[in-house]
Amino acid sequence: MLRSMYSGISGMKNFQTKLDVIGNNIANVNTFGYKKGRVNFKDMVSQSISGASAPSNNMGGVNPKQVGLGSSLSTIDTIHTQGSIQTTGRPLDLAISGDGYFVLAPKTTGTTTFDVLDKSYSRAGNMYLDQEGFLVNADGMYLKSYAVNADGSINNTRYSDVQIPTNAQSFSISDKGEIQYVDSDGKLKLAGQIIMAKFPNGEGLQKVGQNLFKESANSGEAVPSAPQQDGAGAIVAGALEMSNVDLSEEFTEMITAQRGFQANTRIITTSDEILQELVNLKR
Repeated sequence: MLRSMYSGISGMKNFQTKLDVIGNNIANVNTFGYKKGRVNFKDMVSQSISGASAPSNNMGGVNPKQVGLGSSLSTIDTIHTQGSIQTTGRPLDLAISGDGYFVLAPKTTGTTTFDVLDKSYSRAGNMYLDQEGFLVNADGMYLKSYAVNADGSINNTRYSDVQIPTNAQSFSISDKGEIQYVDSDGKLKLAGQIIMAKFPNGEGLQKVGQNLFKESANSGEAVPSAPQQDGAGAIVAGALEMSNVDLSEEFTEMITAQRGFQANTRIITTSDEILQELVNLKR
């Protein structure tokens, strides 16, 4: 069979994967905190017709003769660039300006250490209050913060859920993640400080759906820190980070992928016509 036919098949499969990723990017163009994907290809092994030869006394050197056998999928990258920040005015909408991720986990009883949390990470900061006053995301996972000591100071070695008393008169969240509220007696108190997680290789995080990421074997372990410390970004209250999908770029890539797919189908059609001619030699 012709090598060109199998090369065309490999190209069609790869461009289909590229279109799948582009379609997912476009579907999530308005998803808060979404990070777009990108597909890269690489060539497959080449069949050598003849090897290279070095120059001799009477003849010059000859380059190798090779025929490629198609392309294969190289990587599907997750691009963790900053998305645009949209002002909403809602005090529980939180955006991250800079590096880092919100830490979300199931409910914690009292305070705990960072390593025992069943952690998920997100850039989507649309938070809500449940009936007990805890800050949760849209799926009910609890936002984690540094715990508060009995004297009202921050304990940067213990972690807890963020709870604002239901009888609080008002609350505010600073750019350093400090959550303060005015209690029923009119006193200003600290509910906690939102923690951020940073990774040695953020692009190695694994998407698990619901705007969440999980650690992978190549992301490295999460390093907790307060906002604006150790390279972590700032918290912007009353705003949300939008998707980093650029529609003009996605539509351009979609046209490129479509034409690439069509070109590979033409290779298969041409190869089939050649095979048909070979079959017709015997009549």
